[in-house]
Amino acid sequence: MGFEAFVAARGAALVRFAILLTGDDHRAEDLVQEALAKAYLRWSSIRRADDPEVYVRRLVLNGSRSWWRRRTNREVPVERAPDGTAPGDLSLESADRDELWRLVAALPLKQRAVVVLRYYEDLDDAAIAQVLECSPTTVRTHAMRALTRLRGRLDADGRSAAEETA
Repeated sequence: MGFEAFVAARGAALVRFAILLTGDDHRAEDLVQEALAKAYLRWSSIRRADDPEVYVRRLVLNGSRSWWRRRTNREVPVERAPDGTAPGDLSLESADRDELWRLVAALPLKQRAVVVLRYYEDLDDAAIAQVLECSPTTVRTHAMRALTRLRGRLDADGRSAAEETA
């Protein structure tokens, strides 16, 4: 498969993967663009590999890690935006989904990557291990820790929301 055909076939999926990793559409597009630029330079050797998509996903993941290490990265995530939305503007389902993604975005990078690859991209442990360059056991450990953390946060948020309404 040629580079252009690969980008046409898998480009949107790579951007979705990056959005879920970063939580920012623009940064995700930049990450994918940088990864594809690096892949283009080595495409002849990458396409001979077993699965070029694994290689490109790894480039996106490593690019995400590198972004957090940059000195110019001075953005500080906040729990809520200063200008809140008016009550009733969003449906309950949309608000719940947004809250869940905020919790997923707060996970450490490897845990977040496992959650995204497993539950959004529907990859099995072996494929995730290949992308993250670790063992399937490590993937399961990251998944267990991520789900435990998410459940704990959801329980804590659920109790505090119930206490506020009472």
